[in-house]
Amino acid sequence: MKLPHRRQFLHLAAGAAALPVVFALLFSGSGAWSAAALPVVFALLFSGSGAWSQATRTIKIIVPLPPGGGSDILARVLAEQIGRAQGPTLVVENRPGAGSAIGTEAASRAAPDGNTLLINTASIVIGPHLRKLNYDPLTSFEPICYLVNTPIFVVVNSASPYRTLAGLLSEARAKPGDLTLASVGPATTLHIASEKLKLAANINLTYVPYSGTAPAITALLGAHVTSMIAEHPAVAEQLNSGKLRALATGSRTRIESFPDVPTVAESGYQDYEIDVWWGLFAPAKTPKETVSQLAGWFSAALKAPEMKPKFAVQGFRTVGVCGTDFGSFLRTQYNEYGRVIRESNIKSE
Repeated sequence: MKLPHRRQFLHLAAGAAALPVVFALLFSGSGAWSAAALPVVFALLFSGSGAWSQATRTIKIIVPLPPGGGSDILARVLAEQIGRAQGPTLVVENRPGAGSAIGTEAASRAAPDGNTLLINTASIVIGPHLRKLNYDPLTSFEPICYLVNTPIFVVVNSASPYRTLAGLLSEARAKPGDLTLASVGPATTLHIASEKLKLAANINLTYVPYSGTAPAITALLGAHVTSMIAEHPAVAEQLNSGKLRALATGSRTRIESFPDVPTVAESGYQDYEIDVWWGLFAPAKTPKETVSQLAGWFSAALKAPEMKPKFAVQGFRTVGVCGTDFGSFLRTQYNEYGRVIRESNIKSE
């Protein structure tokens, strides 16, 4: 026989303790049913802002991207941690397609009861600027938490003559369109990072999209492209082995594992900042107390000591900004990505 989780046991015990009161309310001394007592009965049985039902229910996390990627791994390690620490069963459902729009729309249409969540990247604010979608990232969801991020790097082949970002951009300015900048794309965070750099420096680097990180790195190592913008985990091995050289990071501050690599802001472009990030969402109109409870669970999971090595392997940096602060971040990202998409004339695939 499987014993209940400690939290579940306490909730069940509290419910059991209320049973004598429930029966006293439901039946008068003559044994007559008292319908008028029903509101009080339900208040007794389901008190605590739904804590009992929330702790014992099964919660689905929709990941709108294929299995095995960063979003999927993040969702699964958090689901395992929260299930172990808090009691509920969290299951991950991958629903990829249409640049994450299929899974994101499914999450937006789910009942707002806390049983369905969404973990997504900046694609949630990119897509609506490129095509008509059946959801709005700012109104179709309750933003719960900005979970983690990972930095991006501007990298070149180690044999490249460019040793600084200033050197690369100066050459690009002198030879408009001759130099190339690759990334996974089009219409991805990395593509937008590339176009944002071109706008900031007012240069013409020819953008070269690749369907995946591996072919882009192969092209860079083979000197088929001049430079590349990539996520930290994708190029960490090549940077550590000396096959690639990092010219700058898009983060606001330098990266702990690469302290000698300056930021793009340090290189002269003060307003440049972009990371690859992941956030947690619930359907719009999910009760505030449910959102608050979920934020507490995920925040605790992010801070758990056992999560640190799991995140380090993936290159994740814990953020843990929740509630209205995450909502403000989301709106800022929506506006900034929209600006870059319009000014760069980025089109959907």
